[in-house]
This record gives sequence, C-alpha cells and structure tokens, in this order.
Amino acid sequence: MPPRSALARLQQVITLSLLVAGIAWLAWFWSASHVVAVAGFVAIILSYAFFLAVEFVALRFAGRGDPAPRPTWGELARAWLGETTSAPRVFCWRQPFRWRSFPDLLEPQRGSHRGAVFIHGFVCNRGFWNPWMRELQARGHCFAAVNLEPVFGSIDEYIPIIEAAVARVTIATGMPPVLVCHSMGGLAARAWLQSTNAQRVHRVITIGTPHHGTWLARFSRLTNGMQMARQGQWLRTLEGSENPALHTRFTCWYSNCDNIVFPASTATLAGADNRLVRGVAHVQLAFRPEVMSASFDLIDSA
Repeated sequence: MPPRSALARLQQVITLSLLVAGIAWLAWFWSASHVVAVAGFVAIILSYAFFLAVEFVALRFAGRGDPAPRPTWGELARAWLGETTSAPRVFCWRQPFRWRSFPDLLEPQRGSHRGAVFIHGFVCNRGFWNPWMRELQARGHCFAAVNLEPVFGSIDEYIPIIEAAVARVTIATGMPPVLVCHSMGGLAARAWLQSTNAQRVHRVITIGTPHHGTWLARFSRLTNGMQMARQGQWLRTLEGSENPALHTRFTCWYSNCDNIVFPASTATLAGADNRLVRGVAHVQLAFRPEVMSASFDLIDSA
C-alpha cells in the first residue's frame, strides 16, 4: 500500500475548512436569527450541490446528437440527488480519512483466485475503492489499490505505479489480474497497456472512463485534465498506438447521466462489452449494486 497520499491531506484541509466555516457562520448568526444561521450553514456545507447541478444541465445540452439515450429531466434530477449524497462519502470521508482502511491484500487466499488492481480517477485516491476492497477481501481475492500521484501530473507518469501494482498481484496469485478502473483510471490503464505485454492483464473493467475525452475537460488547465479533452493530442496519440483488438478485453460501464464524462458515448470503446446504466451520475455509477455485482462476477469467473 502507498505510504502516503498528498490528495488525502488536501481533502482533509478542504473538508475541515468547510466544516469550520459552517460552524463559525452558525455561531456568529445564531443569536441574531436562527433561520439565517442555519441557512448559511447549509449553504456552506452543501455548496458543491450547486456546481453539480450546473454539470447536469451542461450534459443535457452537450449530449444532443449522442448515440446514447438522452436523459430526461427526471433522470437528471434523480442523478443529481444521488451524486449529492454519494460525493461527500467519497471526497469528505473515505479518501481524506479512510484511505488506509483496507491495505493491499497480497497473501494467497482460499483456493486459487485471480487478483485485481484498482485504479482510481481524477482527484481521487485508493480510498475511493473501500466498498470494493471490502467485498473482494470477503470473496478471497488478492488485490492492490494504487494512489496516482502527482495528483495533477501527466497520466503517463502513472504507468510505473500501475506496473508495480500489477507485478505485485501477479506474483501473489500466479495469474494476470483484472484491472478495475474509474474515470481517468481507465485511461491510465490503457497507457500502461501500451508499455507492456498485453498478456499481463486478463481483463479491464472501466467505469465512467472518458475513453474519447469529455466536454468538461475544455475548462481544465491541469496537465491530466487537459489530456482528457475531446480530440486532444494525448488521446489521439494513445488511440493511434493501440491495437483495437485489445478492446475485446474491456468491459465499459457508462451512463447517460454521467455529469463528468459526457457526451455519454465517450465512455465506450468499439469492440468492448459496453454496458449502459441509465440515470446514474459519475461517482454514484461506481457503487451501483448492478455494476459492482456484475464486475465481481467477472473477477470471480476469470
């Protein structure tokens, strides 16, 4: 397991700062007006929900003409509510404070089981995968979960990190692992595949990965953010160096209500097992029961 996480420290500061600001507002205005005090506290703590709403409106219009089913306003509203409740559990609890909860499991378990490597996405760390690691441990599989750092560096810098994790799980099980990737993690996995023998991985599961870029990346000025731009140079170079036959080893989960990776079909690959889940947002998608259950079945049957 990685010894440290720069992202965890950053998200600890952000989470605690928001909490302190909310409590300070509540205390300052409580004697003057309970309503103003509570409203201000809620606005500070839930300010992220406004930005999520803007993303959902953007995907509704940016996705016009996309082959994936266009979301209804009802689906978008439900996805917004789901993401509003899912995001704090990830960004304010698991990643900043619980990312060490499930150390890499590299001792052979009951019987002979294939292992997995978990690769998180943009502005995430291994704590993202805590529910997955808990379940995989119960099922008796070895696994390793990476921290992709530098947090805002080039995706190419993550190749050695993935290489080390794949090597550790392969040694522990004697078999090529399954890669389970969320968002940008799927692009990092594809970049790693171009640097090695493809036989070293059994299957790649991607969840909300911008395989063909995302509309939102046009606003990024960060290295890895800009690399996810649609029709960007980094993605064109990656696609040009790939053997399209490798896509048959991919299972790509995507949603018509993904508020980060849109238009929706950008999260699919030609020749892959592309699986649509309607009405589910970006973070929420990784923890949908049908996504987790089917993905665990793929690992179990490998």
